[in-house]
Amino acid sequence: MAERPEHITIAFMGNPNCGKTTLFNAYTGANLKVANWPGVTVERKEGYTNYKTTNLTLVDLPGVYSLTSYTIEERVSRKEVLQGNVDVIVNVVDASSLERNLYLTMQLLELGKPVIVALNMMDIVEERGMEIDLHRLPEMLGDIPVVPVSARKRTGLDVLMHAVVHHYQEVPDEKIVRYSDEIEQKIEQLIDIVKEEYGEDHQILRWHAIKLLEEDETVVNDHPIEVGHIVDRSYENEIINQKYEYIEGVVEECLFNRDAKVAFTEKIDQWLTHPFWGLPIFLGIIALVFFFTFTVGDFLKGYFEVGLDWFSATVTSLLQFVSASDWLISLIVDGIIAGVGGILTFLPNIFILFLALAFLEDSGYMARVAYVMDGVMGKVGLSGKAFLPMVLGFGCTVPAVMATRALEHESDRKRTILLTPFMSCSARLPIYVLFADMFFGKYAMLVSYSLYIIGIVVAILIALVVSKVTKAKEQGILMIELPEYKVPNARTVRIYVWEKVKDYLTKAGTTIFIASILLWFVLNFNMSGMVSDVADSFGAVLGHWMVPVLSVAGLGMWQIGLALICGISAKEVVVSSFSVLFGITNINSAVGMTQLSQVLGASGFTSLNAYALMVFCLLYTPCIATIATIKRETRSWKWTIGMVVFQLIFAWAAAAAVFQIGSLIM
Repeated sequence: MAERPEHITIAFMGNPNCGKTTLFNAYTGANLKVANWPGVTVERKEGYTNYKTTNLTLVDLPGVYSLTSYTIEERVSRKEVLQGNVDVIVNVVDASSLERNLYLTMQLLELGKPVIVALNMMDIVEERGMEIDLHRLPEMLGDIPVVPVSARKRTGLDVLMHAVVHHYQEVPDEKIVRYSDEIEQKIEQLIDIVKEEYGEDHQILRWHAIKLLEEDETVVNDHPIEVGHIVDRSYENEIINQKYEYIEGVVEECLFNRDAKVAFTEKIDQWLTHPFWGLPIFLGIIALVFFFTFTVGDFLKGYFEVGLDWFSATVTSLLQFVSASDWLISLIVDGIIAGVGGILTFLPNIFILFLALAFLEDSGYMARVAYVMDGVMGKVGLSGKAFLPMVLGFGCTVPAVMATRALEHESDRKRTILLTPFMSCSARLPIYVLFADMFFGKYAMLVSYSLYIIGIVVAILIALVVSKVTKAKEQGILMIELPEYKVPNARTVRIYVWEKVKDYLTKAGTTIFIASILLWFVLNFNMSGMVSDVADSFGAVLGHWMVPVLSVAGLGMWQIGLALICGISAKEVVVSSFSVLFGITNINSAVGMTQLSQVLGASGFTSLNAYALMVFCLLYTPCIATIATIKRETRSWKWTIGMVVFQLIFAWAAAAAVFQIGSLIM
C-alpha cells in the first residue's frame, strides 16, 4: 500500500441536484447555498478537512450534466479538472437516477484522472425497493471505487474519504467505453497527431481526441491542428448514443426492481406540472407562503415590538441619567434605534418567508416552476430555465442575477438580468408589511401578494416587448431535470434560513446602521449647522427637488422622495428612513403605525397613495449590491446604467398610472 499522502485536492463533480453541495457541506461545515434546482452553485468553492493525517482541500464545482462547454457551469467545471491542481475527482452520483447520472461518469473516466464514485441518495433507493449490485457496478466502471453514501443522513462519509486517500493515484481505464470500429480508428489517428504536435507528455490524449471528433469548439481552438482528413463531420451524436448504450448495459446488470414501486414523484407531478393546473397551483402555493408570512410573522412580530419599546425607553433613560447631550440622545434613539430597530421588528416575517422558500427548494418543487412556466417564457423568447433566477429573486436579487450564468447565450442572460430585479426580494417585504398593514387592514396579505404577481407579470411583459424589438426567436422545448420529491432535510433548511437571516441581520448592523446615522445628520444639519426644524435641513432641500416629479405618482412629499433615494442603498432603508424622518421609534408597532398614518393622512396620503408607493418600490432601481453584481456579470457600465435608468423611469410611470387611474375610479 502506498504511503499516506500529506495533502490531496479533491474536486466534487456531479449532475445538478445530486446532493454534491450537501456532501461538501457535510465534510467542511461550510454554509454554502444548497438548492434543489440547477444554476445555484455557479463558482468554484473551496473547503478544508482532514482524514487521519492527510489534509484535504475540497473543491465544490457547479453541477453539470456533461463536460461540454455550452454553459458557464460546464466551462468552470471543465477548466478546473483540466487545468486545476485536482488530484482526484469524487463523482457524486444520484443512485436513484443512475442512468442519467452515469453519462458524466463516463466522460470523467476518459480524463485519465483518478475517479471515485460517491453513490449518493441510497436511502431513496431503499425506500423505493430498488437494489444496486455494489460488486458488479465497480467492475463495469473499470474497477474504480464505488462508495454508497447518504449526504442527507451523513452516512458513508468516512468510507468515502478512506477510498480517496487510498486510491487517489489509481487512474481508471480510459477505454471503459469501446466505440464503433470507425470511431475507435479515428481516435487512434487523432491521438497520434496530437502526440506528434504536442509531444508524448500531452495529457488525456484519448479525451482530447474524442473532443476533436465531436468538434468541441474549445478543444478545436486550443489545438489548432489540421485534422480535416480525419474529422470529416461531427461525431458527437454517435459518441453520445454509444455511451448511453453502454450505460444501459450497466443499469441492466446492476440495478434491480427499478419498477417495483411507482414513484411518488410521478403521482404528484400529474397535478403540479399539469399544463393547465400547474400555474394556478404555483400561484396558490405562493399565496399560502404569504398567508403564513403575515399571520405567523405578525404574531411573532408583536414580541419584537414590545422588546424594542423597552430597549428604546431603557437607552433613553440611561442617556438622560448620564446627562448626555440632547443631540446625542436624538442620534442614538431617533436615528440608530429608530432606523435599525424598526427593521429588526420585521425579522419574524423574513424568517417565515425564507423558511417556506427553503422547504419548497429542498423538496424538489422549484424545478417544476421552471417547467410550468416554460410555455409562457417560450412565447417571450426565453426558456423556462430563465424563470429559475427570477424565482430565486424572491429571496435576494444578487444571487438571482448570478444564477443567470446557467443560461447558455449571453443575450438570454442579459434579458433575464433585466427582468430579475422586478421580482419582489425579501428586502421589499418590510415596505409591503408596513404600508399594507397600515392602510389595508385585513386585506394586507392580498395587497402584498398582488405586488409579487405584478412583478412577475411586468417581467413577462417586458420580456415580450424586448423579444419583439430584438426579434428573439421563440424557444424550443425545455430540457430540465425534475428532481425527485423528498422530505426537506432539516440541516439543509437550517443552513439556508440561517444564512438568509444572518445576511438580514448583517445588513441591519452595517448598511442600515450607517444609512440611519447619515440620514439623521442630513435631517438635522444644513450649511449653518444643526437645525431645530427638519424643514430647513439638507434632506428637506434634496427631497423638495423631487416633489414635482413624484407628485404625478401621488408621492409628492419631500420625506417620501428622500426615503426613496436612501432606499437605493438597501430597500429596507425605505422603512428605516420613514422612522427617522417622522421621528417614530417603533414604526412597525400599532402605536407607530397609527402615528405615521395620522401624519401622512394629514397631508392627504391615502390607501391609493400607499399602493402607488409600494408599486414604485417594487419596480424602481435595485440596491447598490445588485447594481454592482449586474455590472460584474454583464461587464458593462453602459448596459448597467441604462438598465438602472430604465427601471427608475418605468417605476415612476407605473406608479403614476396606478395613482392617476385610481384617482379617476375612486
